[in-house]
Amino acid sequence: MKKFLYLLTILPTLLLAQTKVPKSYDLLIGTYTTNGSDGIYVYRFYTESGRLAYLNRTTGVDNPSYLCVAKNGKFVYSVNEVGDDRKGSVSAFSFEPVVGTIQLINKQPSGAGPCYISVDKDQKHVFAANYAGGSLYVFPLNADGSLKQASQIIQDQGTGPDKTRQDKAHVHTAVLSPDEKHLLYTDLGTDKLNIYRYKSSQEQPLTASTPPFVSITPGDGPRHIDFSADHKYLYVITEMGANINTYEYNGGKPKMLQKVSMMADGSTQQPGGADIHVSPDGLFLYATNRGTANEIVIYAINQETGLLTFVDRQGTGGNHPRNFAIDPTGNFLLVANMKSNNVIVYKINRTTGKLNQTNHRIELDSPSCLKFTAAK
Repeated sequence: MKKFLYLLTILPTLLLAQTKVPKSYDLLIGTYTTNGSDGIYVYRFYTESGRLAYLNRTTGVDNPSYLCVAKNGKFVYSVNEVGDDRKGSVSAFSFEPVVGTIQLINKQPSGAGPCYISVDKDQKHVFAANYAGGSLYVFPLNADGSLKQASQIIQDQGTGPDKTRQDKAHVHTAVLSPDEKHLLYTDLGTDKLNIYRYKSSQEQPLTASTPPFVSITPGDGPRHIDFSADHKYLYVITEMGANINTYEYNGGKPKMLQKVSMMADGSTQQPGGADIHVSPDGLFLYATNRGTANEIVIYAINQETGLLTFVDRQGTGGNHPRNFAIDPTGNFLLVANMKSNNVIVYKINRTTGKLNQTNHRIELDSPSCLKFTAAK
């Protein structure tokens, strides 16, 4: 009886320990090696303070400018971004989160200028968006995390009104819907958000949905996307227009609800929309604007309608904020300023959504992608 009562006493503590949020995560940073970096860098990120500590890095990897991490945390995938002169490739790595060791497994050829990569939750396929080649490549995965040859290639065609930026297709991102029934990818060159049905068991797992795409305002140049926390709404940031489009996702048939400009009223700055993320609690949306603005624009999300309301704009502490990440606790936002060679840590006010710069930063050549994974 005494043992039973003791178990009842400690059970809440045991349950709390099992669900306790980790105090640290691994932060993987993709870079451009052509600008002086070594490859992929691994840092330990401490969620109580926002402090960063160097762990490891790769060498001999060409321009791993965008990364994704498998759900089990054991494998990392990167693009090797090279342009029109030769084909790009994608690489698979084994990853040991205890010490941050990352080692190349294998590499497969992709289209020219791959700039985005993603992996499904079941670790069946990797998807690569090739900006310069205007194509989407699908790579099956082996059980050991290695990449097989591409099993499906979707080649986009077309142009847009801006003949200097939209002379051909430029596929920019490839994101699975939260239920992984669809894959959505943007084409900056043709102003389209393309929608494909995804079935991981098929040799060619992607088939065009109905409708197969959503048209974006001509000349806006869609870039990155994210979903609301409840998965009902879809947000698309445009690079050339520096706008954010809000859609009701509607099971893969997006319905346009709102378009907001990231530019301040009367601004004469050059636009350059880049990255977009919804906070883990679903209350706020953050988006980076490069060009000459170099800022993060913050919006509150209406929890009933998904619509955005402007909150604030915050300088990024550097030049060309290509990518940013919100840590899994939702307390910190880290921004990679590619051209000023730094990663800056901001504290998030969870009530207002506003940002305050901390004293924590990394000086690193050409950081271009930030990804968190659990430090087990």
